[in-house]
Amino acid sequence: QPRKYRQEGQGSGFIFSKDGYILTNNHVVGDADVITVKLNDGREYKAKVIGSDKKSDVALIKIEGKNLPVLPLGNSDEIEIGEWVVAIGNPFGLTETLTFGIVSAKGRSNVNIADYEDFIQTDAAINPGNSGGPLINLEGKAIGINSAIFSRSGGNMGIGFAIPINMAEFVKDQLIKSGKVTRGQLGVMIGPVESDLADYFDLDRTKGTVITEVVKGSPADKAGLKTGDIILKFNGKDVDGPGQLKNLVGMTSPKAKVNLLVFRDGKEKKFAVKISKLTDTIT
Repeated sequence: QPRKYRQEGQGSGFIFSKDGYILTNNHVVGDADVITVKLNDGREYKAKVIGSDKKSDVALIKIEGKNLPVLPLGNSDEIEIGEWVVAIGNPFGLTETLTFGIVSAKGRSNVNIADYEDFIQTDAAINPGNSGGPLINLEGKAIGINSAIFSRSGGNMGIGFAIPINMAEFVKDQLIKSGKVTRGQLGVMIGPVESDLADYFDLDRTKGTVITEVVKGSPADKAGLKTGDIILKFNGKDVDGPGQLKNLVGMTSPKAKVNLLVFRDGKEKKFAVKISKLTDTIT
């Protein structure tokens, strides 16, 4: 008889609604056959996966219970660098562990953790088992989902990353509605605006995102965007780099109309674009 193996893992999560919806990480529950949720009052529940999104590492599960404790959600767009935060989770199986620190940085991308990255960086101690737990501000509201650490030892080194709660809410709303996530697409290949590129285009800043290729027949092509255009704003929001533009486009509903501020031939120009449904890895 072939031997059967059973693998167990631990992680964290938090209930954000009275009807038992729980936010956590995809890498915590994405491949699980059975999920058991244990509350701090000792109650245990079997949970079902409502949906999971590998591209953002957000997952939504649900339990059925009464008098469930609920953690309110905050607004991650309002956080400031230096703000005090608290991380709660289950590091190394040590339940109900609380650590504190500050927001070290925000808008972190290109850290190769997920396809869509806009991480809050914190020095609050995060260790294996904290994944999926909340990052909370001093108002007692969840502003992020603790997801990963940078470490040479496997343990905390003061560099942890949390998914902004606003990005998580975009994902969970779609998972509740349809069980999957649908993202928008502009139809361009993009790159950063380095100082030498800014000098070449006579641009007085290194922010923005340069278009390196426009996909034929895409929304960008139909709107008149060209290779070499530098996107400065997306629907009124400053674009700081390729990662941010990818997130903004991805969090836009297909068929939505957006306004872009573009730098071309030494001048700023406005373009109206109708976003399409994401079908591949192009932004």
